[in-house]
Amino acid sequence: MKKFICDRHFMKTVLRIALPLMLQQLISVSVNLVDNLMVGSLGDAAIGSVAAVNKFYMIAVFGVNGLTAAGAVFIAQFFGAQQERKMKESFRVMLVCSAVIMFLFTLTAAFLHEPILRYYTDDPAVIAAGSAYLQLALYSFLPTAVTLCIYSAMRAVGEMQIPLRTSVGAVLMNAVLNYILIYGKLGFPQMGIRGAAMATLLARLLEMVFALFMLKRKPFAFKTKLTEIADISPDLFRQVIVKAAPLMLNEILWSFGMATIFKFYASRGSDVMSGDSIAGTISDLFFTMFGGMAAASTVLISTPLGANRLDEARDNAYRLIGFSVFLALLFAALIFASSFLVPVLYANVSAGAQKVAMQFIRITSVMFWIYMASTECYFILRAGGDMKHTLLMDSGFMWGLTIPVMAALTYLTNADYLLIYIAGQMIDFVKLLFSYWLVRREHWVVNLTVQE
Repeated sequence: MKKFICDRHFMKTVLRIALPLMLQQLISVSVNLVDNLMVGSLGDAAIGSVAAVNKFYMIAVFGVNGLTAAGAVFIAQFFGAQQERKMKESFRVMLVCSAVIMFLFTLTAAFLHEPILRYYTDDPAVIAAGSAYLQLALYSFLPTAVTLCIYSAMRAVGEMQIPLRTSVGAVLMNAVLNYILIYGKLGFPQMGIRGAAMATLLARLLEMVFALFMLKRKPFAFKTKLTEIADISPDLFRQVIVKAAPLMLNEILWSFGMATIFKFYASRGSDVMSGDSIAGTISDLFFTMFGGMAAASTVLISTPLGANRLDEARDNAYRLIGFSVFLALLFAALIFASSFLVPVLYANVSAGAQKVAMQFIRITSVMFWIYMASTECYFILRAGGDMKHTLLMDSGFMWGLTIPVMAALTYLTNADYLLIYIAGQMIDFVKLLFSYWLVRREHWVVNLTVQE
């Protein structure tokens, strides 16, 4: 047990790295909650349609996140090894590949928006509202990819404040624009759900512009000129892609799996569909911890690995697991308490949706330390470049066990939504045991800067 215990200095170091990103994501999610409330005022069909669109959007975002996470590991290790040229090339790989991924998702959304929505529901009202939203929101995909690359690279070298401030400004702008465009304030026409999509698009464009401005202004070792964007050594490109491919595949499969699970809930009615969306929005206030611990894991594991301080990286990993569980137990009490706010915040949605949301949030609170412990194991494997096992423990478990169990309950039985939900969550106990076993094997304790 001693190896999981953190001293005061270590905890301060983790919080110094993690808190800016946690605060950034907390503000983002809080504003998303406000957005969700505004969209919710338009009715269950509106909130359900935006939730469905966001499930598709998150498949794209998670795909890019998989690439940027792998690229950030290389940037962090090359930063530890003081290899500036390799840092620049790693950043170029991130930018080029992320743009390609998002462009493909943009084309898919443009030409297949109705089939995308029909995957989740057959409700004509939800499909109509979702199509109106997606046809505008799809133009925000590419700006989002650029911004995600910049943020990830900055955090890999320890810069947390710029992504925090830029993201906060963007989400606040999104909330203000939502209010103006959804309800038709300050002389603008009342656009309803299309107003929400327009607000998202404008906020993402402004966020990208400001992120690029700060990148140009500050002397980051990884930044590159646009004319040099294709200047990437084949060997490094291969290294990054080999590491990124399992991670990208994992992120896409995981997010697609979450979208599929959302489809299972939707089969039990619009109340369950809306309730799951509400529960997810409120729970996300607390899942911001994951992003903070991901950033801390990259800095405290990847950087010492790149500097060949393998014992330090190993010790940090186990202490990160212990600290993450400690924080998760504190967050769990807050998650449970937040369930009592649902009827107050979502007075305009149906009583059935409110009940579903409260039940899902309370179950999440009980399971939260399990989620956090297994996710920290994932971050450790990723920080060491062990991407194949991250694929196996994350989306491999989801598609190999969670989804088949939930699909069988959904389509082969008359089980209600709550039994389906609980069955899916209980599998995370098994996932945690397997994840920790992978960490204990320590195949992730590798210096990538000296690998061929």
